[in-house]
Amino acid sequence: MSATARKTAPMPTDILARKGGAPLVSLTAYTTPMAQVMDGICDFVLVGNSVGMVLHGLPSTLEVTMEMMILHGQAVRRGLTQSMLVIDMPFGSYEQSPAQAFENAARLMRETGAGAVKLEGGEVMEDTIAFLTKRGIPVMAHIGLTPQSIHTLGGYKVQGRGAAATQLMADAQAVTRAGAFAVVLEKVPQALADQITETVAIPTIGIGASAQCDGQILVVDDMLGLFTAFKAKFVKRYAHLGDDAKAAVQAYADEVTARSFPGPEHVFSDEVSKT
Repeated sequence: MSATARKTAPMPTDILARKGGAPLVSLTAYTTPMAQVMDGICDFVLVGNSVGMVLHGLPSTLEVTMEMMILHGQAVRRGLTQSMLVIDMPFGSYEQSPAQAFENAARLMRETGAGAVKLEGGEVMEDTIAFLTKRGIPVMAHIGLTPQSIHTLGGYKVQGRGAAATQLMADAQAVTRAGAFAVVLEKVPQALADQITETVAIPTIGIGASAQCDGQILVVDDMLGLFTAFKAKFVKRYAHLGDDAKAAVQAYADEVTARSFPGPEHVFSDEVSKT
């Protein structure tokens, strides 16, 4: 069933059941108005830790806090009725131990109403994912380019080329064994993304991977042309709202300077209307 025909939000089990079926549609959102725009169009909406770079002007996702994720998660939750809410676990909130991960994941879900959490890492996170899923925390995994690990990965590079493909396949199989209901593949060679998609029993969500993945996700500010600091190769601009907004602000400034705004229709007379 398509997202546009749905009456209520799907659950993680519904996302899992879409493996090999109609492609899953997803975008990030950080605010209520944006969530309202994509509600019912997207199968799930991700409150990504990309919020730090996109809305807060931070240099990476590493500075994002639990409080930031909760604040934006609550805002997005208010805008959704037909799309599932997934929320990123920020750097430092789950890596120390499975117990730490559970405490913070439970807090994120409790305070935002999210249907699932997303965390980065493959084999190294297998025990943590299993610990969470066995205790009622649905987990979406994220492998390939994991932005929280850019310093150890050497930057925002394609992952899984050459001999590294074996490890990435092992990562995908590990998160599947652990009970993740889906896995994001970021900046992975197309052939490897196709192989992983064919091999694992859970949906793959591509971002810079392959059209043959079980679904796709983009940062909404990237695809709308609102975030213009840089543009990754895998981003397609479906609009140029940043340019439109700048033109609108300039038009407003011009009218204020010329004293043509506010016009007669925007101001109030001294007369009391008679009704």
